[in-house]
Amino acid sequence: MTHPWFQGVATPRVLAHRGLVTPDAAAGGVAENSFAAVAAAHSAGAPYVESDCHLTADGVVVLFHDEDLSRVTGDPRRIAEIRVAELEALMADRGGLITLEQALDSFPLVRFNLDVKAEAAAVPVGTAVAPFADRVLVTSFSDDRRRTALDAAATAGADIRPATSAGTATIARLLAAVAARSDRLIARALRGIDALQVPERRGRLRIVSPRLLAAAHRHGVEVHVWTVNDPDDMRRLVQLGVDGIVTDRADIALDVLR
Repeated sequence: MTHPWFQGVATPRVLAHRGLVTPDAAAGGVAENSFAAVAAAHSAGAPYVESDCHLTADGVVVLFHDEDLSRVTGDPRRIAEIRVAELEALMADRGGLITLEQALDSFPLVRFNLDVKAEAAAVPVGTAVAPFADRVLVTSFSDDRRRTALDAAATAGADIRPATSAGTATIARLLAAVAARSDRLIARALRGIDALQVPERRGRLRIVSPRLLAAAHRHGVEVHVWTVNDPDDMRRLVQLGVDGIVTDRADIALDVLR
């Protein structure tokens, strides 16, 4: 049975990467993964927001990509070293900090794609999303972090598990299975996986191929490609058969693909 995270939304899916920050918004100081960025994605009509989860020093899950503040605020400290109140002050003129709890409560129509960036955040993320598991997909480059978050959601009483996409190790096993043309190994790699969220290429290695797409679709798994901002690339990938586009310009993608 298809997870509710996928139901009722047409493909190709548009996932707003870290929300939506247009050039005008960026010129005004709005940062990715801010409250304003999530609000802009929702306002543009994006059904999905892709974001990242870190844990503050006082145990609050916040939507933030980097492990430190250097790139976004110029402060070299790590998110894990800062309390949420101070982080709110630092983000006040950058679109506003948004916690995971605020995101889930403030945007009840948005479906979130959450990348667990920090090991310490895995259990808090799973616990926080448990009541919202029908509209959350949990992912991580680390399959261990991803599974820990899913287990935490179950422990916290989630009626269903959140949707999930494969981590790096699972994707590596899948690519090897596809190359070997072993449907048994493909099925094993994709067990418990709802989506593959991958770049089109990693260096010289082509990840998204007709064979990968066919293997995933044969086992009921979608393929979403990140991070695609060029309209021609969006069209080409959709014509190839991908199910979703993760993009910094959800506004453009919605116009191009719908």
